[in-house]
Amino acid sequence: MMNIEVLELGPMGNCTYLLSQGQDALLIDPGWDMNFIEHTLTQKNLTLRGVFFTHGHFDHVKDCEPLLRAHRLQGYLEENDVALSGLPLEVLHPYRGEQTFAVGPFTVHAIPTPGHTAGGVCLQIEDCLFTGDTLFPGACGRVDLPSSDARQMRKSLLLLSKLPEDTRVYAGHNYGGKCSSFIGYERVHNPFMRHAIKDEKVIS
Repeated sequence: MMNIEVLELGPMGNCTYLLSQGQDALLIDPGWDMNFIEHTLTQKNLTLRGVFFTHGHFDHVKDCEPLLRAHRLQGYLEENDVALSGLPLEVLHPYRGEQTFAVGPFTVHAIPTPGHTAGGVCLQIEDCLFTGDTLFPGACGRVDLPSSDARQMRKSLLLLSKLPEDTRVYAGHNYGGKCSSFIGYERVHNPFMRHAIKDEKVIS
């Protein structure tokens, strides 16, 4: 059975996710406080099998290079965000578009969701969706930044709206005291997702 621990780290309400199954672990978006992350792995006697990034913004990748090197791992990052991340290529495993990765006991399905950044993805593991800065409870990521695109964001939100309603959402920040939700709830209550769904109906 997969366990999910939310590590709220750094000054921007970032949520790093530590997933474990037995003694095997994955990290999603480790951007801050590598000493705390290393301590947590040691305390729980976990072996880090992989590191995944939802996108390349500094607050999601900032301090991860020493962690990657210490564990002799390459972080998975969609290739359109490699330059944005500022990380050296030797610590990255770039990939293009939709992919599925088998890492230890975990199967990670990367779903391209550009909009906040050109290489933004959501990571689906079992019935959980790690959305980075694409989808927040009741909101979506900013689209006024370099490589952002409002039209792409609407398409990405529409794509996510078609996932099973019981898909659990885990966002990249704890904004408003909440970082998790369900796709079914967001379909009804998230105004940005609702507009994306409405736009499709108008076009069709």
